[in-house]
Amino acid sequence: MINPELHKKPVALDRVSHRNLRVRREQSALDATSHLNAFFITAAEFADACKEYPILFLRAGKDEQGKDLVAPVTVFGLLKGENLVYRHGRWTMRYVPALLRAYPFAMAPTPDKQYIVCFDETSPVFSQTEGEALFDDKGEPTKYLNEIRDFVEKIEVEVERTRMAGRKMMEFGLLQEKRFDATLPDGTPLSIDGFMAVDEERMKNLKDAEIVELQRTGLLALVHFHMASMSNISRLLEIHVEKRAGEAK
Repeated sequence: MINPELHKKPVALDRVSHRNLRVRREQSALDATSHLNAFFITAAEFADACKEYPILFLRAGKDEQGKDLVAPVTVFGLLKGENLVYRHGRWTMRYVPALLRAYPFAMAPTPDKQYIVCFDETSPVFSQTEGEALFDDKGEPTKYLNEIRDFVEKIEVEVERTRMAGRKMMEFGLLQEKRFDATLPDGTPLSIDGFMAVDEERMKNLKDAEIVELQRTGLLALVHFHMASMSNISRLLEIHVEKRAGEAK
């Protein structure tokens, strides 16, 4: 999955053109996330991510049948371009979303609906002379590259499952447009909108058959993880206030 806010110049990995490409694994690739205030997360990650981040939903267009799609995201900051969890060159939370762990690599679809491994050519981790080789002397993938391919392929499978889960949540009418308002200690108002979250009234009025269906499909667990994660908005607010206070000194 290619994210244009992260993958600035995605290029298909080619065993001929990139025969000598290497990765300096000791160098963090996550500097590229310093401007991201939210990022896509798969449903398989909800259980871990909900402990540290708010998990919200963004509208993501419609599918081939015209049904509404949503994308779940972990929130890193309260303002556009603000990442409160990547500070001083390191990720400060224990859990890092899978797509960020895979960066600067990702999977991308081809015109014939196949998938290929891509990499962000702008990432400073790449070198022609230093680091871990992606191809051996015969031009075959190294163990390291095979591990990368396996990882991004697994992510792509989860991306599709997540897309289906979001579509089902919309069909159930579980998600509604929401807004978060707060006032900072100095009196500055702060508002966050443009996101969707589970509507508690709708949850209360679910029929028994709907609850059974949500449980059977695993969606009920996702709903609970999402709702539990909402308390982390206050945590981000505290970090935001602390950061602003430090910048004011």
